[in-house]
Amino acid sequence: MNKFQKTIICLLAILATSVVSQAGKFRTVIIDPGHGGKDNGGSYGRVYEKHLALDTALRVDYLLRRKGYSTRLTRKSDVFISLSKRADIANRYSNSIFVSIHYNYTYNKAIKGLETFYYTSRSKPLASYIQTGMLRKYRAHNRGVKYAKYAVLRRAKNPSVLVECGFVSNYSERRRCMKGWYRQKMAEGIVDGIVKYQSARSRGYVR
Repeated sequence: MNKFQKTIICLLAILATSVVSQAGKFRTVIIDPGHGGKDNGGSYGRVYEKHLALDTALRVDYLLRRKGYSTRLTRKSDVFISLSKRADIANRYSNSIFVSIHYNYTYNKAIKGLETFYYTSRSKPLASYIQTGMLRKYRAHNRGVKYAKYAVLRRAKNPSVLVECGFVSNYSERRRCMKGWYRQKMAEGIVDGIVKYQSARSRGYVR
């Protein structure tokens, strides 16, 4: 094999590696602030989940755009959007991921912590990276990564997760959720998880 042939083989190998790497990447992050409009979501007094979710989603959008990601918000203001519409928006982008942002509520006011849900096995790694990212930014109680049949996850065709950033029904957690610094920490954690998930896909660790 002469020098020219070796050079061609090396170039082809580099090109093949680049193609594999690019194939694993996604182009768009669909950010879905939960609830909105007539749907307040979980609430306690005048603390509404829909407002907390939107604020956190806008922070996620800003941080991702600064990192060069293409993003799409399902809503940018306090408006109602059906679950099917949210999924339809996500499914318009063939090479994307879908992240629905929420704050939790339960009648048991002692329950607290962060959790992230997925529906398909393909979505589980994304959920794991985001859950880990949030916990690294703020040491909250880890409620884990869980399987769930939420409609918005079932209808989404690409990797999709639903993130719960804390319980408005829990006194101490509600007070944190009302603070901008806390929502910023959640946004940073979500973004860190997305970045690490992108890296894992690029290297072929997840599909």
